[in-house]
Amino acid sequence: MKGEEVRSLVVSEPAGPDALRIGSLRLSPAPDDVVIDVHSAGVTFPDLLLTQGRYQVKPEPPFAPGLEVAGVVRSAPADSGIAPGDRVIAFTGHGGGYAATVAVPTPKVVPIPDTMGFDEAVGLMVNYQTSYFGLAERGRLRAGETVLVHGAAGGVGTAAVQIALGLGARVLAVVSDEGKADIAREAGAQEVIMVGDWAEEVTERTRGEGVDLVYDPVGGDRFDASLRLIRPGGRILVIGFAEGRIPQIAANRLLLRNIDAVGVAWGHFVPHDAGLIRRVGAKLNELAEAGHVRPIVGATYALEDGAQALKDLEARKTVGKSVLRLR
Repeated sequence: MKGEEVRSLVVSEPAGPDALRIGSLRLSPAPDDVVIDVHSAGVTFPDLLLTQGRYQVKPEPPFAPGLEVAGVVRSAPADSGIAPGDRVIAFTGHGGGYAATVAVPTPKVVPIPDTMGFDEAVGLMVNYQTSYFGLAERGRLRAGETVLVHGAAGGVGTAAVQIALGLGARVLAVVSDEGKADIAREAGAQEVIMVGDWAEEVTERTRGEGVDLVYDPVGGDRFDASLRLIRPGGRILVIGFAEGRIPQIAANRLLLRNIDAVGVAWGHFVPHDAGLIRRVGAKLNELAEAGHVRPIVGATYALEDGAQALKDLEARKTVGKSVLRLR
């Protein structure tokens, strides 16, 4: 197996999605790696940044994007608790998942719930791990609290809606149009708010008291307005900046309102917590088995259409989870 050439979607230069081409990359597993034949690869915003050379980590070309995969184990270390034939999801690190076969360190591999197919299950990695890590571990969410979720029809947004509800919170889901409102409702949101007058409606629905926790993958103006809607002792989770502008916070706002601004960079925390992926994966599987968590697959693409998948993500045309199918 060492030195095997694997069909991949390859970045040869950081010129954006249009520069992606089908090619092959060499697979050289380490002794403690799990080798997985990939059935589905998740499409994530970091994948887009990787193709543009704008991600925090910049692999040397040629490389494949792809942070998450779902598939069947071909081989695994004897003491890993994983066996050939197992259905698993895995975090490939900072790229490599847009390939027919991958090799991933054992701590980054999690079993798939029996109730899920590969397309659904791949969403349990980056989006759902990020959302659980943010809400439960970084955000200290407690049952009975009110959570404001921005971008509630997207991949991380639908994940946040389901997890927050599963943890016993009240969810206010903000979306930009009626089509996305339907997706948020499909995810389980019962209180959906349109983006046009969202701040006023949040104030009205909370009787002026505000929310306990804000889940914000949008940034920009949405972040600025959200700060004014957090009740004393509340928190805002910094997930990402889909709007484009990275907001700045005046420290006196945090001081006078006794609120926390909390960074949630799940992928960058993985190297600092070796058990994170398996620990959170077990919690997510429990929520899935209880019926609270089920990723919504928005669109599927063939591997050779991966460039279009990333362009659709960049144009914010996607809802739920976009997936590349390799088998």
